[in-house]
Amino acid sequence: MTTPEQTWFADPTDALERLGKVGYLADHATATTACLAGLLGKPLLLEGPAGVGKTELAKAVARATGAELVRLQCYEGLDEARALYEWNYKKQLLRIQSSSGQANSDASWQETHDDIFTEEFLLTRPLLTAIRRKEPTVLLIDEVDKTDVEVEGLLLEVLSDFQVTIPELGTVAAVRRPYVVLTSNASRELSEAVKRRCLYLHLDYPDSARETEIVLSQVPGLPERLASQVVDMVARLRELELKKAPSIAETIDWARTVVALEIGELDEAAATQTLGVVLKHVTDQERAIKELGLARRGGR
Repeated sequence: MTTPEQTWFADPTDALERLGKVGYLADHATATTACLAGLLGKPLLLEGPAGVGKTELAKAVARATGAELVRLQCYEGLDEARALYEWNYKKQLLRIQSSSGQANSDASWQETHDDIFTEEFLLTRPLLTAIRRKEPTVLLIDEVDKTDVEVEGLLLEVLSDFQVTIPELGTVAAVRRPYVVLTSNASRELSEAVKRRCLYLHLDYPDSARETEIVLSQVPGLPERLASQVVDMVARLRELELKKAPSIAETIDWARTVVALEIGELDEAAATQTLGVVLKHVTDQERAIKELGLARRGGR
């Protein structure tokens, strides 16, 4: 089994500074856990509501360390062929057909069988790709809670031993251990076997001061007073029972909208006119208008 290599962060302060330089403003707990994931060579499980920066943290680690990002986007129905590897069946069939002119014997079939289950016919998917890379790699397993429970079994060998077993080729062990980040929106409980192999960090929406700092760092030319207005309005929206609460990215989009439209004050009228930037369901917009007392569009 491989051992962790020093390609990530020297200490929490180094993580905090380097993540900040690539635009990710982490708190000390996040920086410390991100640092430990590299130092200990353990996967990092990030859990929390959608839109709090879980996926972005993995991307920021890759940018800050100069590593390649390999992403496995999870979804219901994900299987081994999409996560680990599959064989190029069309190419294998062509090879079999080209060999069909040979004598029809057990020996010739065995030779053909051995020939078609080689590297030439192997299609690597994200998990195997990350394991086989010799360069620094961040493996992002995104929204792991969206998969079926059975898929977690595919992850255990990777998360515990950093290797993948291919029956036809044998075991492929990591030459250079990747930095692994799993994200979950907690739509279902992950197995204890997966959690046991990971460091854990819960990310929530930042407080107003930090979110204002994030917005100001991402939206040049935005007055601090206006940034505070946008953040305060988003915080009020998040307190409502919505289908989808605004993410940090949508807070930034709203701030950029305010700048683009040269809105000097995010009053009720301006908020209502641009509400579609942060709320993507009509029922959420109607609830916000009703419960926050925003002016209806068109004066209705």
